[in-house]
Amino acid sequence: MMHLAIVGSGPAGYYTAEAALKQWGAGARVDVFDRLPVPYGLIRTGVAPDHQSIKAVARRYEATALSDEVRFIGNVTVGKDVSIDELMALYDAVVLATGAPQDRPLDIEGAQLANVFGSAAFVGWYNGHPDFAALAPDLSGTHAVIIGMGNVALDVARILAKTEAEFAGSDIVAHALAALGGKGIRRITILGRRGPHQIMMTPKELAELGKLERARPEIQAADLPDAEADAALDPGQRKSVALLREFAAASGSEKPIAIAFDFFASPVRLIGEGGRVTGVDVERNALDGETAVGTGEVRRLPANLVVSCIGYRSSPIDGVAFDARGGRFANDGGLIAPRLYCVGWARRGPSGTIGTNRPDGFGVIERIAAEVVPDAAKPGPAGFDALAGERGIDIVTFRDWRRIEAAEVAAARQGAPREKFVAIEDMIAARGTG
Repeated sequence: MMHLAIVGSGPAGYYTAEAALKQWGAGARVDVFDRLPVPYGLIRTGVAPDHQSIKAVARRYEATALSDEVRFIGNVTVGKDVSIDELMALYDAVVLATGAPQDRPLDIEGAQLANVFGSAAFVGWYNGHPDFAALAPDLSGTHAVIIGMGNVALDVARILAKTEAEFAGSDIVAHALAALGGKGIRRITILGRRGPHQIMMTPKELAELGKLERARPEIQAADLPDAEADAALDPGQRKSVALLREFAAASGSEKPIAIAFDFFASPVRLIGEGGRVTGVDVERNALDGETAVGTGEVRRLPANLVVSCIGYRSSPIDGVAFDARGGRFANDGGLIAPRLYCVGWARRGPSGTIGTNRPDGFGVIERIAAEVVPDAAKPGPAGFDALAGERGIDIVTFRDWRRIEAAEVAAARQGAPREKFVAIEDMIAARGTG
């Protein structure tokens, strides 16, 4: 019997559990741990609330979670409630699938000013993550600046620009919907240190900006390279740049909110008054090949809100080798140490799509099958249950989660799929209903 512990119940964790079932079938017992009482990781709290079709992948993970060989063990913090060494003593192999939940720091002067947020925090706030439910950003100002040119930056811009009616069918949490409804933002600037050919935005997400009720994308035609140069781009990137060209060519609009793309621009400092951000000093860049090089030309943008979307980092765990520069666990093809592995963003860093985690999960299971011989002396799930009982750890099971989910669905506003609990104690209380 192969006893496997997976730490993290997001896409990487559940694809790994799915791969384990295909590899060993009834010959495996898989425990999937999460520090929250609810599963699915960034599917629940990272994917934009108005992207319900993407969130639907959770149904695939549910099928794995409901199998007899897999258990969800929520409300357990590895490194606090149980150590990695203890898991290694209980299971044949341990896989870290913890993702990259921390913001990469914005390392410039003024980054600690009020109303400056990383995207993990800001996205977590409007998605109902318990760690960020009390964030309370001030959205009364007229100017927002978003740093970064990836899909997360697009998500933040779109959420800031939408009307309340445009959130119909989404699972944006009530506290965020109320705050966004009263906002005064009229200009959203997206800063990118390089040019249109280097953006990391996908066509589908970029096209959404052209369909907003009261916001219009704004592109300076002078920032676009010659159209002939687009031929060298890959197909997806070429589609994205074609959309930028359409935005630049569009005639003036009466829509009250502008979403302005500011290319070749790096923030060099944040300016504040009374401890709160009021502006961003931006340096003009030039490209040296694919590298952005500052020109020394600096201008100031007004900013009442700043959201930094420049990447994420994994959270270190005591006793596990960590690559601080890469923001991930130190590993060789997923192997951290004998019988200890990592997968997904915890292995690669924050790159790839949700689907990228599937081959990653299957790959690490193939490696475990080749390298790890099951040890009959390892007690596996029964051993953890005994340890949890001794320590009084309050485990949340998948059956508990389904009760929590049912309570969220029952509490949903009209047209919404659910109203998420944003406090862990409320989640715990809800498992006793239904």
